[in-house]
Amino acid sequence: MIRHLVLFKLNDGVERDDPRAVEGARVFAALGDKIPELRFWECGWNISDRPIAHDFAINSAVEDAEALRAYIEHPEHQAGVALWREFATWVIADYEF
Repeated sequence: MIRHLVLFKLNDGVERDDPRAVEGARVFAALGDKIPELRFWECGWNISDRPIAHDFAINSAVEDAEALRAYIEHPEHQAGVALWREFATWVIADYEF
């Protein structure tokens, strides 16, 4: 299994209630039901107010590298990425477990 973690940081001046962020969170929340390669899916807004914290997180799992590639290339995922690209940056970690 591969764990796929993504931490998003909203761009300066963008708040969680920005319509783009609201739509981005909605789109990502729905991915768990739309991409069959996902074995585990959760995402949500950070509750920490520490200055080093990111704003939004995705925690997911797929079976193997082929499934990860299928998830990344899936049109629903790509549509979500296109939304987030407008108002945030992110870091990713993928590891076997």
